[in-house]
Amino acid sequence: MSRLIKLAAAVSVITLAHTAMASAENLKVVASFSIIADFAKNVGGDRVDITTLVGPNGDAHVYEPKPADAAAVAAADVVLVNGLQFEGFLQRLVEASGTKAPVVELTKGGEVLKNAEEEHHHDEASEGEQKHEHEAAEAGHDQHAEEGQEHANEEAHHDHGEFDPHAWQSAHNAEIYVKNIADAFCAADAAGCDTYRANAEAYGQKLEALEAEIKAAVAEIPEDKRVIITSHDAFKYFEHEYGLKFLAPEGVSTESEASAADVAALIKQVKEDRAAAIFVENITNQRLIEQIASETGIKVGGTLYSDALSDEGGQAATYIDMMEHNANTIKGAILGS
Repeated sequence: MSRLIKLAAAVSVITLAHTAMASAENLKVVASFSIIADFAKNVGGDRVDITTLVGPNGDAHVYEPKPADAAAVAAADVVLVNGLQFEGFLQRLVEASGTKAPVVELTKGGEVLKNAEEEHHHDEASEGEQKHEHEAAEAGHDQHAEEGQEHANEEAHHDHGEFDPHAWQSAHNAEIYVKNIADAFCAADAAGCDTYRANAEAYGQKLEALEAEIKAAVAEIPEDKRVIITSHDAFKYFEHEYGLKFLAPEGVSTESEASAADVAALIKQVKEDRAAAIFVENITNQRLIEQIASETGIKVGGTLYSDALSDEGGQAATYIDMMEHNANTIKGAILGS
């Protein structure tokens, strides 16, 4: 009996050692949120171990990192992030972790859109700067002009970045994310590069098919019924790529709460543009959308997934599932099918 116990213990030690060795061979990857984690899984396959910071149905705009996140980033071989100031928590987390891993911004090289909020702030700041300079010139006070310019600069930087960060809402941009992931994995693990490239190419073909599927779904929607309301301004890339128009009471970040004036202006615009459908999002509070639906008489057409996937087994457990779900939900709500 004693020998059996010793043998079992020895086998257990060997198994644990083998598991540790196998795990050590894998790339340790940290993905900032669930959509990037899904891309990484498709490229890395069984050669990578992925830790996701902001999980399914999580809101990266307002996420507060935990000590375990810093530990994961510290131990990572590669850290994959969206960039474009989407992950507001990222810089302090990376600094706190002391990681030596490359932090790869996956939107690099993609087609990025200007943030309408930023342009609005910039225009206001420029007007303020010109006004202050004009007043100072009339009074002969250069110091006032400098103060006015400083104030304008402060206003210009009180925003969520120059570009809209939600680039993954275009399947074409998703192909750029995947290419950047394959490049990052090859740089970190040259031995697995052929595998990463092959996986990326296979997944890229699925993304091309997805692009065609979304365009076909939107093509079935009459052009005068393509105005849609969502909770926050996360679908401009979908709009740009596929020919729909999205209106939202909140800006590109869920941190920016809509004012009563914003909501009133949106309701007025909805009535003028004759919006065809209104949707809640999986990461935002439904109350505001329900209020707008009540005041406009438009029925809520379902849930769209903007900044996060659903739980496993949900409607949007993968990126492809998410994009298919969004396109079909929009089409179904508008056409009544």
